[in-house]
Amino acid sequence: MHTIPKFGVCLARAIDSTEDNLLLPPYMKTLRIALLALLISGIPCTAATARQPDQPDAAEIYHDLQKLNVLGSALYVAAHPDDENTRLIAWLANEKKLNTAYIAMTRGDGGQNLVGPEIREGLGLIRTNELLEAREIDGGTQFFTRANDFGYSKDPDETFDIWEKEKVLADLVWTIRKFRPDVMITRFNTKPGTTHGHHTASAILAEEAFEAAGDPSRFPAQLTYVEPWQPARLLFNTSWWFYGSPEKFDTTGLLGVDVGAYNAVLGESYTEMAARSRSMHKSQGFGASTSRGRQMEYLDPLKGSMDNKDLLSGINTDWDRIKGGKKVGAHVKKAIEQYDMRNPAAIVPHLVKAREALQGLPDSYWKKVKMRETEALIKDALGLYMEVTADDYSAVPGDSVTLRLEAVNRSVTPVTLNDISLPGLGISVAPNKVLAQNTSFEMTIKARLPEDAAVSEPYWLKDSASLGMYAVDDQQLIGLPGSPDHLVASWDYRVMEQPVTYQTTLLYKRTDPVAGEQYRKFEVTPALSIGLQEEVNIFRPGKAEEVTAVVSAGTDNVSGTVSLRVPGGWTVEPAERDFSLSLKGQSDQVTFTVTPPAGGNVGRMEAIANVGNKTYSRTLHRIEYPHLQPLAYYTPAEARIVSLDIQKRGERIGYIMGAGDAIPGSLQEVGYEVDMLDATSLGTTDLSGYDAIILGVRAYNTVEALKFGQPALMGYVQNGGNVIVQYNTNRGLVTEDLAPYELKVSRDRVTVEEAEIRMLSPDHPVLNTPNRITQQDFEGWVQERGLYFPDEWDEDHFTAVLSSNDPGEEPRDGGLLVARYGEGYYIYTGYSWFRQLPAGVPGAYRLFTNLISVGK
Repeated sequence: MHTIPKFGVCLARAIDSTEDNLLLPPYMKTLRIALLALLISGIPCTAATARQPDQPDAAEIYHDLQKLNVLGSALYVAAHPDDENTRLIAWLANEKKLNTAYIAMTRGDGGQNLVGPEIREGLGLIRTNELLEAREIDGGTQFFTRANDFGYSKDPDETFDIWEKEKVLADLVWTIRKFRPDVMITRFNTKPGTTHGHHTASAILAEEAFEAAGDPSRFPAQLTYVEPWQPARLLFNTSWWFYGSPEKFDTTGLLGVDVGAYNAVLGESYTEMAARSRSMHKSQGFGASTSRGRQMEYLDPLKGSMDNKDLLSGINTDWDRIKGGKKVGAHVKKAIEQYDMRNPAAIVPHLVKAREALQGLPDSYWKKVKMRETEALIKDALGLYMEVTADDYSAVPGDSVTLRLEAVNRSVTPVTLNDISLPGLGISVAPNKVLAQNTSFEMTIKARLPEDAAVSEPYWLKDSASLGMYAVDDQQLIGLPGSPDHLVASWDYRVMEQPVTYQTTLLYKRTDPVAGEQYRKFEVTPALSIGLQEEVNIFRPGKAEEVTAVVSAGTDNVSGTVSLRVPGGWTVEPAERDFSLSLKGQSDQVTFTVTPPAGGNVGRMEAIANVGNKTYSRTLHRIEYPHLQPLAYYTPAEARIVSLDIQKRGERIGYIMGAGDAIPGSLQEVGYEVDMLDATSLGTTDLSGYDAIILGVRAYNTVEALKFGQPALMGYVQNGGNVIVQYNTNRGLVTEDLAPYELKVSRDRVTVEEAEIRMLSPDHPVLNTPNRITQQDFEGWVQERGLYFPDEWDEDHFTAVLSSNDPGEEPRDGGLLVARYGEGYYIYTGYSWFRQLPAGVPGAYRLFTNLISVGK
């Protein structure tokens, strides 16, 4: 077991320094508020590395060469990360060779998380980057709108009210005009009530945007940057699911495509590729098995051409699509015909001529796209390797950084390296060096970041969002999957007397003694990160408590003062404290005494650091998982403070972490001692010393050992203990015997957070002891009431305590079920404590404490 530290450390450093690291609890995999503030340090945590400069093999070069010969595009439209059909995207991008993109209305912020405790913005960032990893595999491009995933919605009208429909429509039109798809494909239909309201809304928006994108009177401000564009077709990617069963699925009149073809050049079928892509959605538990052979997908024509035989009916994807393009196409055709896997560089003369012909064409969308592809192919065929790396993974504005430039030509074709520039650092060098076969250019230079260098962070998280929309005013940023790289090196070189430019992003490179060469993106960080140790601070009315702020240096020699800003009626002593950090990465904790008013009170507390004439009030969060590149984002250095009349019984809790949540830390705030239990050793652990054992969210979906540990848990209950089981999904349970009596989990949920709560058993102890629960305790809940409520249970043994439902639906009585078993209590609850407690909802604390205290 592990007792939760009040202040964590980076998992990588914990693994380095903890002898029994294999038993580290899952909640330590990522960094909470203050924990993340530490990780501005110079010792980065370990996670998937950023990609090193691209080095495609001969087969991949040939595949890209074939794609150069196709001038067509497709846009897939749905609501969330993981909604996309990766089979169809892989087939479109690699069989049809179309420029293929997926636009998700949201970043998935309102979903659940199977790999860790992140929710809201942190989860949205994870899911955004899971989509980017998926597109790296299946060959697609990724876009988003500004819509914020506010949680499950059962109605598209509710979705549009919260999303601000016209803004989301404008974003979709913008992407259509910018990406210029010939074909649009929706994942869902427009029939309300058949699926998630976001899903239906995405299909409705796709139909409206199909018409609006070509109309210059719609969203005319966009036309400063783009031109109207009318896609040729809109189709619905239907399946038997929308018909209720495979037997009811009538494919008459539908356009069928076999996406199961095998690509001999790439060495896998599109269904195998799609499974790898799909499996990147790890936070959603969407690991997929590969399949081979025939796999049909069906498309229902909705707008534009109604042809049901040929997806690209009436669409010209040849080079004669653009004026003067035939000449370019002739050079590309020769390159394809003469391509030799043993010597890709032999086609460079044809590619150079194709580039020269492209250069002479009038400016157009396809000229820009194909110029970029051609220059990348020239670089790849030459085996030309170019990178610029920094000696540290981060620096602050005004600091110096040492850069290493490297270029190597691995072909017999001479290359002259003329110029290397990094405008973001004010650097330009002119080697003017001929790179013969396997000769290299290397240079080390010092650079200084501008004082006004932008901090590296997700652009959509810079400003406060509304419930339904992220605040992004820069039209050029809208739709992008991530923030543009500002520190980019342009490599200007000549091959066969033709100038070519290629760009690379500034990276940090290190050599790990186990993993070898590791890359990550270079970051610009603030000189100081400040955060509060706890996201939620619970006080008893009138009783002072210590509050800790954490400061962490992004550079050497940072000193100043820290103060706390609290609401009226609260007091802080002292008014400010000094701090001094001499080394980059050094952190310090600064403690204050905070006293709440005599009555109940809820507010926010802000930590502020003053360094010279600069003020810092943001917390750096880092997220690091093996399947993703290191992620970082910032939030205001704030915490929720709650003065709460709360009583508790019992002292010691055992917690079995499931998919990941932040409840253990929340319970510590109430005053409980929380130990993390290892499910594999339940049978040999003395559980009698615990007042309650709580199972984290989706524990029975994610902890295989629970099917063996269940007898120990039930024995603990029989002997007088309390077991509290939080929500699980009804698919993928490690055991069907979740409870001592019959209980079946359903998909029932209550999505409206203000939905009425009815007390079915008002005299039950969990509603009265030690805290008397009233309707006031159900005010201020966030996102939802609960999810995956049981819909069948043994009514002779279980007591249904609460009932709730969304408007117009039947009562959902299974959200809180309590059963006496032997001398103890078994409690199953689908209410979303994992959202309410970290959000500081007072009533949620009072009721959850009652669950722990029952029978005491």
